[in-house]
Amino acid sequence: MTRKDLIKQLVYMLIFVLAILGLTVLWLRFYTNHGQKLELPDYVDTYILDAKKNAEKNSFEILVNDSVHIVGRRGGMIINQNPKAGSRVKENRKIYVSITKFNPDKLTLNDLPVLYGADFEQKRKELRYQEINTVIDGYKYDPGEPNHILEVKYNGEVIVSNNVDRRDVEIEKGGTLHFTLSEQSGGTTKIPDLVCMTIAEARFYLTASKLKLGEINASGIDNIEQAFIVRQSPAYDPVTIIDMGSPINVEVSENIPPGCN
Repeated sequence: MTRKDLIKQLVYMLIFVLAILGLTVLWLRFYTNHGQKLELPDYVDTYILDAKKNAEKNSFEILVNDSVHIVGRRGGMIINQNPKAGSRVKENRKIYVSITKFNPDKLTLNDLPVLYGADFEQKRKELRYQEINTVIDGYKYDPGEPNHILEVKYNGEVIVSNNVDRRDVEIEKGGTLHFTLSEQSGGTTKIPDLVCMTIAEARFYLTASKLKLGEINASGIDNIEQAFIVRQSPAYDPVTIIDMGSPINVEVSENIPPGCN
């Protein structure tokens, strides 16, 4: 074997050794990386489809195991994940997440407190706890206590009143109920007949009728409360109505008028 052939053999052996070393390094790198633990990203507050795309790139799999309705939040947003963000996990690890619902939860009147005739402020607090919003649309006269519920509307339709009780209506959480409440002013009543009554009797009667005693023409009379009414203005009329709170002016006498029992 010549010197030239020997050099060739050495070169070939060197190339072979380098090739073996290179393949060994590549194999070791692959073996080391295969099955290694990776840091899990934080997917909370990420839209589910975006999270799945990211997880696929990182050799993870996202599975939805629960959904919850949260008023005011977009559906499909991740609110919890297991394992937690920052955990060291292997490739192809399944990540279980909870997301917000796409469709809101719904309630019926059976799920809500009794509304008609109830105090608005109390029911407003109870409805807020159930994530139902409330708006006062207006007031109507009612002889009962003020600020009590007379009517409830949802999406423009009456669902609760003195003769309506729509138990079948579904109300979305986060939805708004519109209320009409009671007030003690603004009503009307018929003109009462006060002639023959004493002033004391008339005061009591007018208070019950939501009216008030106006001017008293009592010239020369000492005990006005026991004086008898002989005339009134406006005069008694069984048909005409007046606004509640209106005054009735009277003229009185110490003597009972003719024709009074």
